[in-house]
Amino acid sequence: MSAHFKARTALAALLASVALTGGAMAENIKLSYGTNWVAQAEHGGFYQAVADGTYAACGLDVTIVPGGPSVNNQAQMLAGKIDFYMGGVLDAFDAVDQGLPLIDVAALFQKEPQVILTHPGRVKDFNGLKDLTLFISDGGYAGYYQWMMKALGFTPEQRKVYTFNAAPFIADENSGMQGYVTSEPYAVEKEAGWKPDVYLIADAGYSGYSTMIQTLTSTVTDRPDVVKCFVDGSIKGWYNYLYGDNTAANDLIKKDNPDMTDDQIAYSIAAMKQYGIVDSGDSLTMGIGAMTDARMQDFYQKMVDSGVIKAGIDISKAYTLQFVDQKVGMDLKN
Repeated sequence: MSAHFKARTALAALLASVALTGGAMAENIKLSYGTNWVAQAEHGGFYQAVADGTYAACGLDVTIVPGGPSVNNQAQMLAGKIDFYMGGVLDAFDAVDQGLPLIDVAALFQKEPQVILTHPGRVKDFNGLKDLTLFISDGGYAGYYQWMMKALGFTPEQRKVYTFNAAPFIADENSGMQGYVTSEPYAVEKEAGWKPDVYLIADAGYSGYSTMIQTLTSTVTDRPDVVKCFVDGSIKGWYNYLYGDNTAANDLIKKDNPDMTDDQIAYSIAAMKQYGIVDSGDSLTMGIGAMTDARMQDFYQKMVDSGVIKAGIDISKAYTLQFVDQKVGMDLKN
């Protein structure tokens, strides 16, 4: 059980009164989507669907609510303040265990973007990381690093606490550092003057999806047409963002996050394409946002085996395939 969910248990009492208004689709239905961090290219498909009118085309007036270090948009959704949230797979599993009615309805990232960075040429493959000191945050240690230890043979002794400061890694060529493939490699190159090697944990077997569309189970039950419109619009937004003109979306991102630069955005988009973060695997045949029962079960079992989450959870309640795997938007890819 994660501390994150323990902290929210008190919110469960609010849920009885949280219900999004039902009824048929109408024009200009106002909805909000809370992200898990400040505005960035990793949220680009959602901004794209706002900017180019894709959401509006099926009657939705969508507001993106940026997250941040002091913002808990998932709690806002639980309290009925926002409609959808950029959740994860593990927190949806945990929600079932806690009796919280959250559900994932699409997986916009086919791959978890978490990576380990090394000095250039220091190791040859993911297995070579075992020879290094690894800077891993407390959150990473409680999650994916438990899997790295159980499944791949990494050790607690080689881990040092990562404090989101790259300087110790840059100074020590015998170390590796956690990061996101879309951001930390860029930051390290800017700071150190050399390009780090990048090892994606997804390519080493970490099979969790990322950047989910998460909502309340009551929303799926009471307003499936609204959920479908939002999911389809988001999928199309991601196709248009990656493969079309994303200028207007990037302008909205920079409006919400004035610290964001064009160079960082360009780097992040290129990395998402290069590593297949959004469009790879099942999305190549079923469309962006794809999920499968087999992969959900595979990831759940890996997390149980690693001691990250307990056995016996009915994970079928944590997600639905009702709105994905329908090849939506694939014609937009060029």
